[in-house]
Amino acid sequence: MTDPKDFTVGVDSDARKAPKRVVFVTRRTSAQVKSVDEEQVQTYPEALFRAALAVELLVIALVLMSLFFNAPLKSIANPTVTPNPAKAPWYFLGLQETLHYFPPVVAGVLIPAVLVIALVVIPYFNINIRGNGLFLKNRRRNLTISTIVAAGLSIFLWFFAMYDALAPTLIIAALMLLAAFSSLQSPHPFRRYLAARPASWWIMTWFIFVLIVLTAVGTLFRGPGWSWVWPWRS
Repeated sequence: MTDPKDFTVGVDSDARKAPKRVVFVTRRTSAQVKSVDEEQVQTYPEALFRAALAVELLVIALVLMSLFFNAPLKSIANPTVTPNPAKAPWYFLGLQETLHYFPPVVAGVLIPAVLVIALVVIPYFNINIRGNGLFLKNRRRNLTISTIVAAGLSIFLWFFAMYDALAPTLIIAALMLLAAFSSLQSPHPFRRYLAARPASWWIMTWFIFVLIVLTAVGTLFRGPGWSWVWPWRS
């Protein structure tokens, strides 16, 4: 026997909820079913395949580096001798570089706490899901806000003489200014690329750029007493 639910008559235009239905078409109605298909992002196999490929390439690169280059290890640790400078592992050298400019409470507690709080709070803001360019809409307002933030941050870094973080900040600010006066119809591909970047891309690019510069300075340019030393000098 056929399930009687298949022949239940009701008023519904959603083809997904009621795929089996009877439609009464009159002179003032239409048989067209209105529906909107939302954009979907496939995570398998596209995204997972790319992630697996990236991991495999990284493992191959690390294996080749370990075969042709020795690890930069120093002599056996001596508990009676403290090295000068005493450097943290490379992934903490960016934070150690900030300790050279700020008090320990600021560089070791406040700045990491602000970053962690930002990671928790930012997802609750009105996120630009479509990834529209920062200056494609409300250009004047966004340019004013970006200029105030960049100027305030630059003055703060200059006041503490933190020039190794000030330089990448000014570079990102200059690129944002170039993006503000560019459009998706610009003749240059680089300007079209900058014009299409959302606010999240600018924030993350600035953060990674500053972190790379601070890590490089702490690794290559800091000598005894955390003084500035060129890497080619012993």
